Amino acid sequence: MYDKPTSYIRLLHASPKAPPVDIYSDEDNILADELSYGEFTPYLPITPGSHLIEVYLADDANDALISEEVMIPEKYIATFAVIGEAPNVELYEIEDPIEPLRSDESKLRFVNLSPNSTPLDVVAEEGTTLFNTVPYKGVSSYRVLSPKTYTVNLKPSGSDEAILYVPNIRLRPDAFYSLYAIGLVGENEPYIQLLIPLDGNTYIET
Repeated sequence: MYDKPTSYIRLLHASPKAPPVDIYSDEDNILADELSYGEFTPYLPITPGSHLIEVYLADDANDALISEEVMIPEKYIATFAVIGEAPNVELYEIEDPIEPLRSDESKLRFVNLSPNSTPLDVVAEEGTTLFNTVPYKGVSSYRVLSPKTYTVNLKPSGSDEAILYVPNIRLRPDAFYSLYAIGLVGENEPYIQLLIPLDGNTYIET
């Protein structure tokens, strides 16, 4: 009998300078086709259990950049990110936890996927530190915020100098969001940036 999938994953390409990639599960099930740097897939249904995830350069299925067995729990939502600078790339799992949320609130967290960064702070324009000292591969807890439009600065922890200014972050009520820092700090391209997707725990029922 066919078991209805009860878990969901999306893929993110966050490896600076890496070309587009193809991502497969269990050898022949394609999850992402020519996924470019900075792009997410939609959330994809997946059966709970063990799965082989393989990442290849787009249109080149000869040598896997990543080949990793992952365990997907039941009723689980997560993002799997391709991170690091080539050739040291890896698959990094970021759970979207199921949490209570009031209809008049938003929740926001910060995920640092910038491989050459020091720990980072996210500071609102009026000076409130939203997230503090988040290292590379660090994932903060969700923070409850009022639904409105925010402007933030990204700063190295302990510094007053912003390395990134991001205006017009609109948070809707009754929604979960993540700030994903990707790219490189300093003069190297691609420069650091923030991705601000709506997280699946907002609308997916498992």
